[in-house]
Amino acid sequence: MNEAILWAKFLGAWLLVAGPLYQGSVELEELDLDREAIEQVKAAAAKAAENRPSPWWWLVPPVMYVLRRRWAAAFHEATFGQLTQAQQAQFAGFRSKATGWFTVAAGATLLAAGETWEVTGHYRWAAWAFWLLVVAMLAGSLLNTAIRRSGGRRRPGAGSGLEPE
Repeated sequence: MNEAILWAKFLGAWLLVAGPLYQGSVELEELDLDREAIEQVKAAAAKAAENRPSPWWWLVPPVMYVLRRRWAAAFHEATFGQLTQAQQAQFAGFRSKATGWFTVAAGATLLAAGETWEVTGHYRWAAWAFWLLVVAMLAGSLLNTAIRRSGGRRRPGAGSGLEPE
């Protein structure tokens, strides 16, 4: 019975990773965004990205920090200055919701990693088995979302359980 509970906790924890990833992708897709206007701003973003500080500045981290902050502020001003107030509010809402779902998925990943550690410890598996399981389960969670979301774009109602047999 202990082994069944161990595996149930392991699988449950990884379902807590897959669920927020999928739900977040659904909710973010459903948000009312002026995607066309935001796509047009990408041209300005690409131009601003050309002025990004050289990675060589990481040899002097404090200087890179200052340069990176200045560049980020200029990038923000160049891109967001082209959006209307409504578009800025839409983007802020999108960013807030994405941050929330990412935080939930990241927390669930940490819990799932702990449960994975318990499984590998119970069976006295090598540390590489732990990392292999974590990578495989995380990839499975991401793949689940990608497959379900791409299937939903091809056919209306796909993945809803309402398809004819």
